[in-house]
Amino acid sequence: MFLKYLFCVSFKQCRRQSESKSILIYYNFYHVLQNAWKRKDVVIVSVKLFLSSRPSYSYIIHFHLKCLIALKEKNFIEAYNNQLSVTQAFVKIFQNLKNDNWLIPVINAVCLDLRKLTYNVNFDTFSSVSKTGVIKPREALENTAEAIMAAFRVCAADNRSSENETKRWGMMLFANQLFKVYFKMSQLHLMKPLIRAIESSPFKNKFSIGQQVTYKYYAGLKAMMDEDYKSANQYLTFAFERCEKSSKKNKQHILIYLIPVRILLGYMPTKEILEKYELLPMWHIANAVKQGNVNELVKMMNEYQCLLYKFRIYTIVEKLRIVTYRNMFKKIFLLHRNHLIDMNVLKVGLQVFEDPESDLDETHCILANLIYEGKIKGYISLSHQKLVLSKIDPFPKLTSIS
Repeated sequence: MFLKYLFCVSFKQCRRQSESKSILIYYNFYHVLQNAWKRKDVVIVSVKLFLSSRPSYSYIIHFHLKCLIALKEKNFIEAYNNQLSVTQAFVKIFQNLKNDNWLIPVINAVCLDLRKLTYNVNFDTFSSVSKTGVIKPREALENTAEAIMAAFRVCAADNRSSENETKRWGMMLFANQLFKVYFKMSQLHLMKPLIRAIESSPFKNKFSIGQQVTYKYYAGLKAMMDEDYKSANQYLTFAFERCEKSSKKNKQHILIYLIPVRILLGYMPTKEILEKYELLPMWHIANAVKQGNVNELVKMMNEYQCLLYKFRIYTIVEKLRIVTYRNMFKKIFLLHRNHLIDMNVLKVGLQVFEDPESDLDETHCILANLIYEGKIKGYISLSHQKLVLSKIDPFPKLTSIS
């Protein structure tokens, strides 16, 4: 785990005379570790490091060694606790670092290891240990989020440093880490202050494209869950268009959420792009919506429910039903070419394309919702049992509806 950021630490420390000895310390302890897995070796190495380096760094290295040994022994709980100690210690050093931001990649890597270790812990083991009061599954996620949030706060609070030296360059990195933890915890409301902080940051469009794509993806999912489909469309479209072309799997995941959002806004996907990203189930769903065939939509939802549940989009696909009703009534209108349509005619449409037992009450209810949402311009005349449609654009484009 640690090797990926050792080089970054070493390179940056080369620029600091007072910490130049740390280069050998970091390399030495890693090579010692490859041949030493017994606990007594940890003590010996830690003592040597304490004598030759800063106590704060020896503390970090000590717990990192214990974490790796615990992983070797598949003791995930101890590994997690030690990695949490490493993260908390690094954040304290990071907070005391004035007018400099060289530790951002290091803290990010440490937080990444902590987050992944939290996911990979055997929760059955957690449950058995929780009886002794050591830790619970929920606690692990909460502690991880708290540790990463501490790093985010340090970055967000650095308003006095120059642009090149400010810690605010780490805000999006740690926000993205927190988004992933919050999704795991199903606590999406905690994302709101982070999104607000990023959106108000002067560096919002200056972060790396990779960071921006990840941020837009999770912000888009949050907007989708909040039923803010226009914002979700903007975020997810940015993520899809700017995602690396070689990252086919990532683009596929973005599309899975982007497609139902765009359909709700009146944009239908092409079959070619869905074939390219192996998402033909979404094409069948989109085609049923376009045809106004509610029966077909329900059939496709049942057939692909495993996929929809896996990506947690069953609810949003269910919302496509109202768009399907709108398209069905529009087809009936185009057949009659009359702005006065008998309710019994619309009821027959429901009986053909949805449920043979549909009655006038259900027809009234569906039409009332469509009129309320602005998807149909008109009103229901109960005395004459007719739908009275506007003579100007009775079925406005979904793209024009706010």
